Amino acid sequence: MLATLQKPGKVPSFSRPGVSMYNSYPETLFRTIKYRPVYPFKPFFSLPQAHEWVDEFVVWYNTKNLRGRILFVTPDGRHYGRHLDILKKRHEVYQKARTVRTERRTSDTRNWQPELTVIRTPGKKQNHIMKKSYLEAA
Repeated sequence: MLATLQKPGKVPSFSRPGVSMYNSYPETLFRTIKYRPVYPFKPFFSLPQAHEWVDEFVVWYNTKNLRGRILFVTPDGRHYGRHLDILKKRHEVYQKARTVRTERRTSDTRNWQPELTVIRTPGKKQNHIMKKSYLEAA
């Protein structure tokens, strides 16, 4: 296997087997792919058919897949800044619902404020990407 990888100039990974945290992003993506209801459990008949399936998955993942880490907006919505209006409207709906049925609300509503930073793995010391202030963007 090693010789097969090295022949075209590929460098093999030397991470420990069975430890998914070394490749957390690909592992998370593979899990998302495998748990989709439209996951193909049989081989594709052709390479173009496989490409078409992956293209459809990528469109779904970026434009329809609500991600919990980014307050249940799509990656596409977050990337293009559409999440600001979505989160503002959600906050308004929650506040309105809270005033209508006060007996059912004993605590504050969910925090719909967008994060100012994007962090790969919360709790770990690492580089993070600073986004511009949402107060300036609003």
